[in-house]
Amino acid sequence: MAIDTATDVFEEHRPVLMGVAYRMLGRVADAEDVVQEAWLRWSAADRTDVREPRGYLVRVTTRLAIDRLRQVQSRNEAYVGPWLPEPYITDFEDTVPDTAERAVLADTVSLAVLVVLESLSPLERAVFVLREAFGYPYADIAAVLDRGEPAVRQLAGRARKHVDERRPRYEVDPAQRRDLTERFLAAAAEGDLEGLMSLLAPDARLVGDSGGLSQAPLRVLDSADKVGRFLIGAAKKGVPDISFRFLEINGGFAVLALSAGKPDSVFQLDVVDGRIQCVYILRNPEKLVSLSAG
Repeated sequence: MAIDTATDVFEEHRPVLMGVAYRMLGRVADAEDVVQEAWLRWSAADRTDVREPRGYLVRVTTRLAIDRLRQVQSRNEAYVGPWLPEPYITDFEDTVPDTAERAVLADTVSLAVLVVLESLSPLERAVFVLREAFGYPYADIAAVLDRGEPAVRQLAGRARKHVDERRPRYEVDPAQRRDLTERFLAAAAEGDLEGLMSLLAPDARLVGDSGGLSQAPLRVLDSADKVGRFLIGAAKKGVPDISFRFLEINGGFAVLALSAGKPDSVFQLDVVDGRIQCVYILRNPEKLVSLSAG
C-alpha cells in the first residue's frame, strides 16, 4: 500500500477513530493524541495483510485509548470542583443521514452520558462505546480487546446496567431546547429571577466546571432557587464585551459565550417536560481551547 493510499485510508476513517477516542476519554486533546499515535502505528505497520483497515484502526485506537484512560484517571481524583467532559462540536448532518443512527451517536456523546461513563472501568467503557455507539458485534469487540466473547458480554451487561441506572431519561425536541435556551439567557441577562424560575424545574441542578481556574460553583447546586439566584448573581457581575454563539456541542444545542471574541464559557441545558432540569456551565479555560471563536 503506497504512502498516499495509506494516508487516504486513514483519513477516511479518522472521524470514526476520533469518535471512539473522544467517547473513551472525554477530552478532545487526549483523543487527538490517541488518533495521532494510531496514525503513526498505521503508517509504520506492514499493511499487506490488513484486510479490513477500519477494524484494524479501531482496534489500535481503542487499545491506545484504554492505556491513556488508565494514565489520566488520576486527574479527576485531584480535580477542583465538578468535572465535565471537554466540549466537542458535533455535526452529523452530512455523515449520518439516518435520524435514528444520529440520535444514538448524539446520545452516546452527550454531557450527561459521558459523565456517567467516567465511573466505568476502562474495559467497560470500551465495550459500551463500541457496542452502543458504533454497533460492533460482541465477537468483534472481543477481538479488539483480546478477550473472550462471554467476558465481553459480561462487561457489556455491567456497563449498560450502570449507565441505564444513571442516565437521564428524556427526549427533547431541538426547537424546544433552543427556545428554552434563548429565554433562559434573556431572563438571566435581564436579572429576571421570576422569569428564570418559571423555566426551571423545582429540582433543577447546576453543574459548573472551572477546574479551579475561573469562577464557578465548586459544588453542584441542587434546587431551582439556588440555581436561579446563582445565575442572576453571575449575570450581574457580567463578562466584559460579551457575545454569544449558538452551536451544537456533544449532540445538543448549546451556547458559547465569548469575552472580547475569546471563549469564556459554554452553557447547555437538559430539558424534561418543558422545564430546565440541569444547567451545565463549563468555564475551565483549558477545556475551551478547542472551540474556535470564529
